[in-house]
Amino acid sequence: MAQTKWMTVAQALVEFLANQWTVDGDHAERTIPATIGIFGHGNVAGLGQALKEHHHASPGLMPYHQARNEQAMVHQAVGYARMHRRRGTLAAAASVGPGAANMLTGAALATANRLPALLLPSDTFATRVADPVLQQLEHPHDLGIQVTDAFRPVSRFFDRVQRPEQLFSIALAAMRVLTDPAETGAVTIALPEDVQAEEFDVPVEFLQRREWHIRRPRPERGALARAAEAIRGAERPMIVAGGGVLYSDAEGELRAFAEATGIPVGTSQAGGGVLDWDHPQNLGGVGATGTLAANRIAALADVIIGIGTRYSDFTTASRTAFQNPDVTFVNVNVAAFDAYKHGTQLPVIADAREALGELAEAIRGHAVGADYAAEIAREKAAWDADVDAAFAASGLDLPGQPEIIGAVQRSSAPEDVVVQAAGSLPGDLHKLWRVRDPLGYHVEYAFSCMGYEIAGGLGAKRGALAEGSDRDVIVMVGDGSYLMLNTELVTAVAEGIKLIVVLIQNHGYASIGHLSETVGSERFGTKYRAYDRQAQDFQGDEVLPVDLAANARSYGIDTIEVAPGPGAIADLEAAIARAKASDASTVIHINSDPLIYAPDGAGWWDVPVAQTSQLDSTRRAREEYLSQQAAQRPLLG
Repeated sequence: MAQTKWMTVAQALVEFLANQWTVDGDHAERTIPATIGIFGHGNVAGLGQALKEHHHASPGLMPYHQARNEQAMVHQAVGYARMHRRRGTLAAAASVGPGAANMLTGAALATANRLPALLLPSDTFATRVADPVLQQLEHPHDLGIQVTDAFRPVSRFFDRVQRPEQLFSIALAAMRVLTDPAETGAVTIALPEDVQAEEFDVPVEFLQRREWHIRRPRPERGALARAAEAIRGAERPMIVAGGGVLYSDAEGELRAFAEATGIPVGTSQAGGGVLDWDHPQNLGGVGATGTLAANRIAALADVIIGIGTRYSDFTTASRTAFQNPDVTFVNVNVAAFDAYKHGTQLPVIADAREALGELAEAIRGHAVGADYAAEIAREKAAWDADVDAAFAASGLDLPGQPEIIGAVQRSSAPEDVVVQAAGSLPGDLHKLWRVRDPLGYHVEYAFSCMGYEIAGGLGAKRGALAEGSDRDVIVMVGDGSYLMLNTELVTAVAEGIKLIVVLIQNHGYASIGHLSETVGSERFGTKYRAYDRQAQDFQGDEVLPVDLAANARSYGIDTIEVAPGPGAIADLEAAIARAKASDASTVIHINSDPLIYAPDGAGWWDVPVAQTSQLDSTRRAREEYLSQQAAQRPLLG
């Protein structure tokens, strides 16, 4: 007779999660090594009690971490997952109503980035014995709809445990999606507060160690042969490498493939780190925020070999990056959805590492021509010189963002991780940051979520520590994103987790300010200024008396303020050196000039401009928009 245990649903779920393992070849790690949670009446007696009980019996079974914001909990899980190449993530537990709703942005971010995160939002009574309870929604046309239903469109998997016996099938299905490289994203299990505390008879088998082996599918022979033939026949091939290369642990295979063939590589934001910045075949970022070198080569490429990329509009420069009229796409991706993008007739549905190894064998002895190789080298050398010039200190009282990035670059170690997500920094980093480690570039740009930076950086640091690495995590954040979500600095203080946060204050939304200018809206609503009651806008010159350094200091964080002046860049480098030498978290505050831009990479982003306007600036912007739009192509490959 099978052994069983009487447990609550929450207790069974916690013990189940503690015994799930991801296996990737010879590597095995716990899929859910910890839970982050904020407790309320919806989960304090369920998941809260279960975590306490298991902590009492076995403190290492399922460690619990506090958080200060529910959205930030999911960001931590995503940051952790990227550092672990999607092999592990964290569970995030929230209470009923607003606690659950606060997780929605994080869920969308995880799904957009194809990164696993386990969400455990609480729900109102399944029995409805006390309807309506505190924080419950009421829809007269459908009394069953609750906040957690909003997770359905932003999750890769959603289910609600209405009865205890449902936990078995729901938990197993959730784990399948979390560990599936083609399906992963936000996985949501909604937990009614009464069901969490309800007891039932649990088979011991459900609670024992279970291994989830990551699928690494090999390419089909026919698809591989067709792809190899296209590459052999190309005169100007180019690789576009995405995050799938890193998640497959395939950077070694990519490097060998590029070196053997001479084919140049451009990277998406998620693909940063697939090659060291100074590798001869690495042309840097490609697309709207790409380098001039990568975009010039991409414009004339006759075969694009996409590897592990989802081809966002930034990667394709809104379908203007690839201008060769005969361009063909070979799309290697573990997800058929991405492999078939742009109408390609050459999809290769396979793991990046497996496909690269077999492609290399299929075209053994093939290499690009000498003239093309020389052109690649010239473009790379020219762009490297542009970056050197952008990094040089100007001596201005307010340095530009490129100078600040250069100072952080010079002061960081090769294994350090730079974390960013939104504003003007992702574009500048994509062009300028010189990656020296596969996991050294961590820019969340599928959702580009303001506020991800500090929480995601904390998750990345947790991920590094879990692997025994003391590499520094350097969070670069603008004042706009900092104001959106900075409270996880308190979490770092509480747990003694070290972050280095470079807080760049430009008194507004630098990225959208620049975009507003280019679309003819004259930076309207993008400056942090005192409200001008006479003009009825925020466009005046009175800068707000906001002291962000004092805010950070109030959390108990060591804070260094870099004063404006000709020595600001030197002072910033000294501050980073001091922060790296410390065992505690440090916030470094520096003011910048938002009107100093990075070198132009000749990329474009499609943001429609008003077709009619009384503003001269908008009419001019419309003319420019139409000229750029003329270069858009359907990209049927």
